[in-house]
Amino acid sequence: MMLTGFIFLLFLTDGVLPENNCSYQDVLNHLQLTKTNELYSMTRPVKNYKRPTRVSLEVLLYAILDVVEKDQKFIPYVWTVMRWHNEYISWDPNQFCGIDNVSLPAEVLWIPDITIEEMTEKDKAPPSPYLTINDKGDVEVQNDQVLVSTCRMHIYKFPFDIQNCNLSFKSIIHTAKDIRLQPSDNSTEATEWSRDVMRTQYEWLFLNMTVTTNNASDLISQDIIIYTITMKRRSLLYIINFLVPVLFFLCLDLASFLISDSGGEKLSFKVTVLLAVTVLQLILNEILPASSNRIPLIAVYCIGIFALMLLSLLETILVMHLIEKDSQASQDNKADNGRSKDCNKRSKANFHNSHQEGNEWTQCGCIYDVCETPSELLPVTKEGNSRKVIEEYHALEKLSDELREMQKTLSLLLSNTKEVAKPGYWTRVAKKVNKVFFIFYLTVVSLFLIIIFFKWNTG
Repeated sequence: MMLTGFIFLLFLTDGVLPENNCSYQDVLNHLQLTKTNELYSMTRPVKNYKRPTRVSLEVLLYAILDVVEKDQKFIPYVWTVMRWHNEYISWDPNQFCGIDNVSLPAEVLWIPDITIEEMTEKDKAPPSPYLTINDKGDVEVQNDQVLVSTCRMHIYKFPFDIQNCNLSFKSIIHTAKDIRLQPSDNSTEATEWSRDVMRTQYEWLFLNMTVTTNNASDLISQDIIIYTITMKRRSLLYIINFLVPVLFFLCLDLASFLISDSGGEKLSFKVTVLLAVTVLQLILNEILPASSNRIPLIAVYCIGIFALMLLSLLETILVMHLIEKDSQASQDNKADNGRSKDCNKRSKANFHNSHQEGNEWTQCGCIYDVCETPSELLPVTKEGNSRKVIEEYHALEKLSDELREMQKTLSLLLSNTKEVAKPGYWTRVAKKVNKVFFIFYLTVVSLFLIIIFFKWNTG
């Protein structure tokens, strides 16, 4: 009878035996896994609450999208994979045509509340809508996340700096008695896999990823897994666009010593170069953070070069002042010599007239460029006493000799005081100052650059 029924069944199915329990829905029906079943979605999936749920975490760095030094932000694109065990899920794949895993909506099952401590903005990428379960009860969730996280930047060696940014994963409310976190990969594996999937690194070069586990010391604390991403800045563009131009401006300032100090071209040139360095400093201010524990070397580099160029500008002003002072002294000497010669000529003419005319005497004495001529002449009448006239004449002649001696003494003193300011003196002083300062300036610039570049390499 049974054989007859089996033959009849084969006849109805054209010789093909129908397959039962070969769909995913059959597995879900077997598990009674629905959106309304609170057994799977409401509580932590353990049959004994004293048993913690062990969550395995895997993180891969897919891209370094941006690093904002000004705001101390790190924006990576990461892949995260979480795995844990659900004690209410299990089935025999042999009973369901070999089905050993099923994908279903993420809201159907309980998911660990794992967050990132450093994240400052909500993830802009939508979470994965599905998760995967297998026949042993293991649940896996994969997510792609664009993280906007805070990262303390160490910019002392900018633009030759190396930054370390952390991503710390932990539970929001569950303690170690409920959830125990553990990484599924070590530092070497995380680094190698991240390099394999890396697509873009912006201006940064990915070096490695270090995985650190901070296990809770008691049940009321939380486990934390820290992924430290180490990256190095690509400094070539900063060298070309910033460091080299500032160095070129310094070379132009050194070359300006070849410009003549007699005109104002040298001063204008130095001021222009100084303003150009100021513009680059403003650009640098837009890049670096507003505060830092240590002054960045690039700021010391710019401020030092600015100070050296300012010192060079002040030296140029001093040299030009000395040359102008010498030029003014030369003009004054020419004017003094002209007035002195004119006064001597008038004095000789008046003295010669005093011998020819007995009724008139004029004496001109030049002391410190002042020529005094008496306004009243001594009247001598031909009818007066000749002896009295001769005595007065001799007295006046004696007085004239004394005035000449006094004039010689004052002229000697005046020549001694003006000997220091003789024509060309200040020009020679300016040339010596310029030469000494150039040697000093070149030495200081060389030492400064050597120290800065040494600090950049070793600091």
